[in-house]
Amino acid sequence: MYLCYIDESGTADIPGTTSHYVLVGLCIPIYKWKVCEANIDDIKRRFNLLGQEIHTGWLIRNYTEQNKISNFSAMSQPQRRSEVERYRRAELLRLQSSPSHNKQYKQTKKNYEKTKAFIHLTLDERKEFVMEVARAIGTWGFARLFGECIDKIFFDPSKAPAPADEQAFEQLVTRFEHYLKSIDTTTDNYGMLIHDNNQTVAKRHTDLMKHFHSKGTLWTALDNIIETPLFVDSSLTSMIQIVDVAAYAIRRYLENQEEDLFNEIFKRAHRVYNRTVGIRHFSAKPCLCKICASH
Repeated sequence: MYLCYIDESGTADIPGTTSHYVLVGLCIPIYKWKVCEANIDDIKRRFNLLGQEIHTGWLIRNYTEQNKISNFSAMSQPQRRSEVERYRRAELLRLQSSPSHNKQYKQTKKNYEKTKAFIHLTLDERKEFVMEVARAIGTWGFARLFGECIDKIFFDPSKAPAPADEQAFEQLVTRFEHYLKSIDTTTDNYGMLIHDNNQTVAKRHTDLMKHFHSKGTLWTALDNIIETPLFVDSSLTSMIQIVDVAAYAIRRYLENQEEDLFNEIFKRAHRVYNRTVGIRHFSAKPCLCKICASH
């Protein structure tokens, strides 16, 4: 039995707020689940993040208030948290007192809520934490990464058979199915999809999977993937959270040529005879990125 954890990075809307939409699935054999969870928990523990949700985009952004606190990096972690919380309370009170700042107040309050678990770490420490998670994934020789990366500049909705996110999901499902069939032809290997919970996505992807089970995808019948996706709260499972790291790393590489995280994650891309078949970059031809070069 194999579990494939799925998450996305970027927006599927066109044009949306990102140039790429990336959907990624990380597949592990079910007997390795505890090993992976323990590995990630160990890293979280060393950064005092045990029990906290990894959300890469919020983790590695610059928290301006940390830059305004004198000798912030020299403080103990409890001192850092206390000073940041004090600064944030004052800032929210300042914004709340002026009706003209209402929109800024709401956005600032949201930013603070999303980042409050990480304020005891400097920006460099937060980046190192995410890098350690990426390095851990890179060492999991039993894991396989599948993904569809769509450059929306070259995606024409009027000509595509389905919206970008649905097309990406069908590609990912197909590659996971092909992998399950190829592992060991002497026995049946079954797999299940586990997806970050999103009510809008849940309904659409459940309906798509019902269709795939009945009619197949464009490229294959589904004989080995069982059931419709299981949708879970990402705050409750580290495995969904680390797929967030993988999807983020791939999108940032394609959009900004940021290679450090990507190089670790890309080690786990499914390959056949050294050719990458698990991840595709839908883009202009020719494309010189590492995904296309190894495809």
